[in-house]
Amino acid sequence: MGEDDGLDWPDRQRRAVLAHAEADARRRAAEHAEAAGIVAWFVAEANRRGLRPTRLVARSYDGRGRYRTRLTGWYVDRARSRAVDVQGGFHLLTVPGGLRARLLGAEPEPSPPPLIVGEGGRDGESIPLRVLLTRRLDAGNDG
Repeated sequence: MGEDDGLDWPDRQRRAVLAHAEADARRRAAEHAEAAGIVAWFVAEANRRGLRPTRLVARSYDGRGRYRTRLTGWYVDRARSRAVDVQGGFHLLTVPGGLRARLLGAEPEPSPPPLIVGEGGRDGESIPLRVLLTRRLDAGNDG
């Protein structure tokens, strides 16, 4: 985009911003697709190794309430805040909570899995998704 493209500065800025946003969206989509492949590999490997899935429980945002879910799968971190369900969905197991969740259970929606779990978190601890899931597989049914 040179000076002779017929666009004034604000139009060139707008085009540049849109181009960057589109490139970022393509990058994120590629990362999510790669991470989804890793999660699918984990589910297949967990089944192959005979890891028993368990009924997953969600916690309230403040950490005080525990809510049953209809999900069955494997917790993948020690805090039991992340899990993979038997269909290959990646879940963050924190929910708003409240009376409805207490009576009927919580329904955490699957979210796109990240390639780096914990990236950007305040504690500074992050781990590649494949490493996290491999550790969970290596822990076996005791994990």
